[in-house]
Amino acid sequence: QVQLIESGGGLVQAGGSLRLSCAASGRTFSRYAMGWFRQAPGKEREFVAAITWSGGSVYYGDSVKGRFTISRDNTKNTVALQMNSLKPEDTAVYYCAAGGPGNGLTYQTRGHYDYWGQGTQVTVSS
Repeated sequence: QVQLIESGGGLVQAGGSLRLSCAASGRTFSRYAMGWFRQAPGKEREFVAAITWSGGSVYYGDSVKGRFTISRDNTKNTVALQMNSLKPEDTAVYYCAAGGPGNGLTYQTRGHYDYWGQGTQVTVSS
């Protein structure tokens, strides 16, 4: 069982930066691949980024490549999402998720993940 709590959301102007953090409970955190998804009002939940259990491989959605960076610290049971050059279209609720082993394709699907956080709101003003 893994419990996930996101933090770091807020209001930022376009072009600015935010750093989201996800804190996980449980001693098996390092066994899980971790992902970030987002959901804007009236839209489907969208893949943002994922990182393997070791941190050795990372994956990004096309809309955030080159602007967002995912990282993890298995000693602290945390995963972070550094978001730079934010755009109004990045406005959404951002969710952290934990899942088992997979590959670059499965990490992009919501069904891969077994545990989800409650989400944190990110609002980017123009």
